[in-house]
Amino acid sequence: MPIAVEIVSKERKVFEELEATMVIIPAAEGLMGVLPNHAPILTTLGYGELIVKKGEAEERFAIYGGVVDIRPTKVTILAELAESSFDLDMEAIEKARAQAAETMAKGADGTAGVHNQAATLALRRAELALKIEAKLRTRPGGLRIIQQETREAK
Repeated sequence: MPIAVEIVSKERKVFEELEATMVIIPAAEGLMGVLPNHAPILTTLGYGELIVKKGEAEERFAIYGGVVDIRPTKVTILAELAESSFDLDMEAIEKARAQAAETMAKGADGTAGVHNQAATLALRRAELALKIEAKLRTRPGGLRIIQQETREAK
């Protein structure tokens, strides 16, 4: 018996799979594996990598906070921000990382406050994206649930 998975961000539905075999969730308390018929849970998400598996294939996502509702037949992820690991723009991420580090360094002059907090979040997001991208490079030829042709047709 499979489990349905839906990932939604503030802007859009990011992903949906009706027949996943397992979901690995970056819950605030740590990684959490979810199989079909899991006990119902409502918990918060941390920053991390979410993995949806369907047999040998898998989809990976960078998740930046939110909540997850786990039911025996469905997992619904309501993320603050979610990006497919295959859609990460590494050039933009490196640029954001450099800008965030620069803003944090300038924060020592007493103007930190909101700017430094935003820079810290941007740096955390960039670091997570870089970590996920590095994992993808070490797994050449990985199988995906969504094929590239399907994504381009949307």
